[in-house]
Amino acid sequence: MTSILIVTDAWHPQINGVVRSLERTAAELIRMGVSVEFLTPQAFRTLPCPTYPEIRLSLTTVAAVRRRIDQCGCDHLHIATEGPLGLIAARVARGRGRVFTTSYHTRFPEYVSARFPIPKAWSYAWLRHFHNAGQGCMVATPSLEADLAAHGFTNLMRWSRGIDHDLFRPHEGSVLPDNLPRPIFIYVGRVAVEKNIEAFLDLPLPGSKVVVGDGPLLKALKKRYPAVHFTGARTAEDLARHYASADVFVFPSLTDTFGNVLLEALACGVPVAAFPVTGPLDIIGSTCAGVLNADLGRAALAALDLSRERCREVALGYTWTESARQFLANCTAAYDTGRQAEAA
Repeated sequence: MTSILIVTDAWHPQINGVVRSLERTAAELIRMGVSVEFLTPQAFRTLPCPTYPEIRLSLTTVAAVRRRIDQCGCDHLHIATEGPLGLIAARVARGRGRVFTTSYHTRFPEYVSARFPIPKAWSYAWLRHFHNAGQGCMVATPSLEADLAAHGFTNLMRWSRGIDHDLFRPHEGSVLPDNLPRPIFIYVGRVAVEKNIEAFLDLPLPGSKVVVGDGPLLKALKKRYPAVHFTGARTAEDLARHYASADVFVFPSLTDTFGNVLLEALACGVPVAAFPVTGPLDIIGSTCAGVLNADLGRAALAALDLSRERCREVALGYTWTESARQFLANCTAAYDTGRQAEAA
């Protein structure tokens, strides 16, 4: 039986696309007969990450991580994040000449520069060194692959995402308050500076705006935008029903590498309005399931006329089974490349 160890700094209690993607991919791999283990911050003492306390930074040593990797005895080592655990795991792998893969989930340089006066070029140089040290760096979309290649990243591999079509599906009726005038424009995601939410909330749109999610900006945005309906975080069936209650899903982010929420909205039959950037360009493109425009307000209004049935149809093209197959194929290809390099 093939065995894979996934090292990730992103884990519960975080609720985000990285954690969901890793969990769903692992579940599919196990169903396919692959053994999957995780090495996460839950195995160590941790500290909260500044400005993002849901992220727990592991307090550990090279020896402790090396011991955990040895105990697992995995065939493939995948390092999903560039946090303390990921950095140490990569150091252990390099020290032993071990094949490993990584994945690029977050536009870390853009997130850092939004909070601190650190040039993006410095962050990209550090990330390039980290990811290029492995035998493969998995990316979710063609546009992200092209962008990273332009920054000098090598050995890029495609690993798309899936969607739970049974959970995220169209629903009759609405779970939102009856007094919210139509049309309803909804945002779902973390309420944080890198999500560019104000670009949505400042739009002079008719009807109502709804924000689903939690984060460090929630209190301030509630005070600044009293007319907006903030629901807080929602999960599972409740989340799906919130999506389905809206007329348009507005995605104001300029920095997401994929945007799992785009697929969730589409699967619920809700058209998307977004900027023409990585994620929306790849998922929406010319599918007629959304509108991409540098004028987000114009995109939101135009999306009102789109077919909800078409949105669902586009989402059905993404499955976690195919995502897991891509992931496993990448691991296998990286291993074969590493062994060939050793033989040479």
